[in-house]
Amino acid sequence: MARCGAGTPFLLRLSLLLLLRPGGEWDPSRTLGCASVAVGSPVVPLGSAVTASCTIQSELCRGLEQGKVRITWMLDNEPVAGSQHRGPGATEVSNLTLPQFNRTQAKLWCWVEWNGTKQRIGMAEIRAGYPPAKPFNLSCILDLSDYGLTCQWEQGADSHLPTSVALKCAGDPRDHSSRCRRSRAQAVTGCTPQGGRSRCTVPRRLLQLYRQMEIWVSATNALGTTESEHLCIDPMDVAKLDPPALQSIQSIPFQTDCVALAWEVARSNAHMELQCELRYRAPEDPAWALVTGIVGQAGTMQHCGFLFGTQYRFQMRCRRSSARGYWSEWSLGRNYTTHEKAPTGKLDAWWSARPAGAGRRLEVQLRWKAPRRREANGRVLGYCVTLSPRKRGRDPPTVCNTTHTQCNFSAPAGTRRVYLSAYNAAGESAPTEVILLERKGQPLAGLRAVPGGERSLWVRWEAPPAPVAAYVLEWQRVSSEPGRCSACWQMERDGATTAILIRDGIEPFQRYNISVYPLYKDAIGVPIHTTAYSKQKAPSYAPKLHLKSISKSDAELCWDPVPVEMQNGFITSYTIFWANSTAEVSSATVNPSLSSFVIRKLKPSTLYKVHIMASTAAGSTNGTSLTLVTMVLDDIEIQFLFLTLGLIFVLLILLLICFQKNGRVKQQFWPSVPDPANSSLGKWVPAELQQEPLQLPGAREPGLATISTVAVLERAAGKQPSAWGKEPSAETAGTFPAVPQPYVRQEGPGTPGRGRAAAEPCQGLGGSGETVQYAQVVGDGYKGQQHAPPRLYLRSNSTQPLLLDPSPSPKPYENLWFHGAAPHGCPGDGGCSEELPATFPLLQGLRIGGAEELQDCRAF
Repeated sequence: MARCGAGTPFLLRLSLLLLLRPGGEWDPSRTLGCASVAVGSPVVPLGSAVTASCTIQSELCRGLEQGKVRITWMLDNEPVAGSQHRGPGATEVSNLTLPQFNRTQAKLWCWVEWNGTKQRIGMAEIRAGYPPAKPFNLSCILDLSDYGLTCQWEQGADSHLPTSVALKCAGDPRDHSSRCRRSRAQAVTGCTPQGGRSRCTVPRRLLQLYRQMEIWVSATNALGTTESEHLCIDPMDVAKLDPPALQSIQSIPFQTDCVALAWEVARSNAHMELQCELRYRAPEDPAWALVTGIVGQAGTMQHCGFLFGTQYRFQMRCRRSSARGYWSEWSLGRNYTTHEKAPTGKLDAWWSARPAGAGRRLEVQLRWKAPRRREANGRVLGYCVTLSPRKRGRDPPTVCNTTHTQCNFSAPAGTRRVYLSAYNAAGESAPTEVILLERKGQPLAGLRAVPGGERSLWVRWEAPPAPVAAYVLEWQRVSSEPGRCSACWQMERDGATTAILIRDGIEPFQRYNISVYPLYKDAIGVPIHTTAYSKQKAPSYAPKLHLKSISKSDAELCWDPVPVEMQNGFITSYTIFWANSTAEVSSATVNPSLSSFVIRKLKPSTLYKVHIMASTAAGSTNGTSLTLVTMVLDDIEIQFLFLTLGLIFVLLILLLICFQKNGRVKQQFWPSVPDPANSSLGKWVPAELQQEPLQLPGAREPGLATISTVAVLERAAGKQPSAWGKEPSAETAGTFPAVPQPYVRQEGPGTPGRGRAAAEPCQGLGGSGETVQYAQVVGDGYKGQQHAPPRLYLRSNSTQPLLLDPSPSPKPYENLWFHGAAPHGCPGDGGCSEELPATFPLLQGLRIGGAEELQDCRAF
């Protein structure tokens, strides 16, 4: 029993799955008696309440006969709560109420949950929306080619529900009145729009021509039906006719401003009474001129008021005369030029004059405005300027005949009047008298100009006290060439006017010089001037900075002003910015009239970056950056430093000159030192050496010995050097010892030497032997020279000890005393004989300063 009870839930789940479709829904053929979902209405107004119920009959649903069943709801994918109760006949019922349904379309699902299994058992689809909107702007037009009535309308707001739209029409063929009687008419569907469009065409078979018909649009959906306003028309009243055709245009009679036109209607409209319109315009006209009230099927018409010598374009259209219907399209245009007539009216002229030819001639520049179109009466071929008016029978001399609107000519001094006329193919105008008045009248009381737009300027002034007949305004772009042009001036003949709007040649971002001249009856007033821009913006570029001068704390900068055509407005200021390497930024504003600036309080030996900004009322523009480094010293400090160094150099030169000239001072700083190279040692050779040649190595190469060291020792005054092992005697303290006789001794290679030798004292004139200072000359042979015995030995007879180390001895003179026996007559521990100095020819030839004190030595 336990095993059977455990398997019951599995069997129930399997039975539920077998009753369901693969998609999870019940098969309708098997759930009609098991479960059902009902809603109050499948289509409801948007935002209204929705009610639904789900009923399950447990005995009809196998597997649900036993146990408790729970019913739940899902609106699309969102769970919603409902109330469940047991109904009659062992049924389970769940009711659901949605108080506000705000979706245009949704699916409401009923779910059953039993023993942990949840499945969908029913579904109801709900749609919500609005009733159809009322169509409006219904209009129809009849096409005479197939006589189909095409109507169009505007649908209105979307109802969010499927809506069917149809064009309805009704008409009683027995009713010939002009009123629509809806009660007697039987409505038929004329056409249905396709593809969601808002237009369709009623075929000819459903129309009643020349009778009133009622036409309207009907829109229907699940929430109701709406109709447009009913249109009661005769289909022929809304017919669009074919345009007429212009046959001919001509001027009649001659020399008038009237023209005659011939026209005819299209063949499809020949049986109708028509009402037509004519329009025309010249190329210079801003709009068409319209002629109405042309009635008839075909014929001719006349119209006046055309200008002479002007080309016009004509067009015509028609409609039924008794209709409220549509006009036909405009006919093909036709051009026609009216005949010409001699120009009329006076020309506006302006002039300037200056004396020439030593005052005997007058150079005149005359400018004038072309005649207005109404006065030109055709195309002007040229202009003629004369010095006198034309008289009958003769033509005055012509000073200028040109096609331009200005002329430069020379006239006799004293000329006060010239005459100007225009001519075309039909004749010449009456001459305009130009009086050359002097410019000495009163000027205006004030003048100013303000923008009137991007391409216009309002010029306003204060009238002078005296009455003015007219005003002349001149304006010219500052960057333009100085030459004058006819488009740069304008005359105002109303003397009471104090403002004029000028448009000719005005461009934005350009500066204009404006001058106003008051014209009096007998003089021309002195002009006053102003400048203006029609529109401003930031300058095109800022000026480039240049470094003019720099010191340790100041830097003077200069720049070239921005060209006028690149300023794009009035320069209000220049702003200079400078910053050092620590990002300390400073600035200064400079008047726009200046072109240089001095930056002060800079740090010495510091790098700065400087740039300039040019500003107008409409914006600013930065220039390129300039890098500069301040100096360590100012110019005055540098001059003072150079002056000080120069004085020090001069003082040094003077001191050197003084030392050079004064021997005593020179001796103190630069004492004289004997020069062994220039002594007599190298020139003198003792007689013993001449009789007994020196046994020198044969391998020695000839050449001078290199002197590497010369040492001179002087005895201090009042002192006497003592001999080895003896105290100096008192009686010899004031004498200078005699020079010991040098010797040169030659020994064989086998002679043994000793480590030191004693010196024989020199006998002075007084008979007392004493030691003296000595000089030592060390020589060296050529590099790499081989020395062979016998060797030379050089010593001084001095009480001072000789060098114990033989290594400093020069290579050409090796001391034989250290290599062999002592020389003959000089025992190792005894002194040399008195003739030993004679064996030192080098010492005998050595002379040093103060040799006169050595006369007490024994003669050589």
